[in-house]
Amino acid sequence: MKLLEGKWALVTGSSRGIGQQIALGLAERKCNIVVHGRELTNVGETLDQLRPYEIDVVAVAGDFSTAAGVQTVIESVNKEPGRVDILYNNAAIQNAWKEMWDISLEEWQETFQINFFAMVALCNAFAPEMVRRGYGRIINLTSGIKDIPQLSPYSVSKAAVDKYTEDLAAKLKGTNVLANRLDPGWLRTDLGGPDGMFEVTTVLPGALVPALLNDDGPTGRLFAAQDFKLLER
Repeated sequence: MKLLEGKWALVTGSSRGIGQQIALGLAERKCNIVVHGRELTNVGETLDQLRPYEIDVVAVAGDFSTAAGVQTVIESVNKEPGRVDILYNNAAIQNAWKEMWDISLEEWQETFQINFFAMVALCNAFAPEMVRRGYGRIINLTSGIKDIPQLSPYSVSKAAVDKYTEDLAAKLKGTNVLANRLDPGWLRTDLGGPDGMFEVTTVLPGALVPALLNDDGPTGRLFAAQDFKLLER
């Protein structure tokens, strides 16, 4: 099994769902984890599940609906553990189901703030230090959603994630900081809803693939978690 011993991963939105599964998968690979939730009281379950692993764990809180909330997370991580080697930009919201014409500008702005602008701020905060250290893995979660205009703010924000990640990969080319996208699939989570095609646990092991890439591996790529059923032991 390829290990990530000594590395620190920040997994945003890891109090439950996909983020929680990613945190557990990384912990199995001996990666230290920064758990994130909107409030510290939200991350208790994830912390409990991480307790059996012989790793270091830090919990941070911040509401990504405001720039101040994002900055709070950045400052908390810079204080402890002081660095990020692997960044999973997982935190996201889905707008309420409405006719496209009835979706307010405020709903568009909130969705983009959480799903896109917060991600950009975190990359800006941590990518330069990854470059300086000569190692980094940035994994931005996207979605295969299409042709659902009632959820347009969500789908358009994820299209922005796609384009931004391509540009980020181009900027980081040759630095061994790899920036890739991860499509977790349509999962039965609070965001995906009860009709999702897959249980949330099926995001593993595929969600780990972009974090486990060898030095100077592929960048600017899309990885679909459901394409991977088994990784080397």
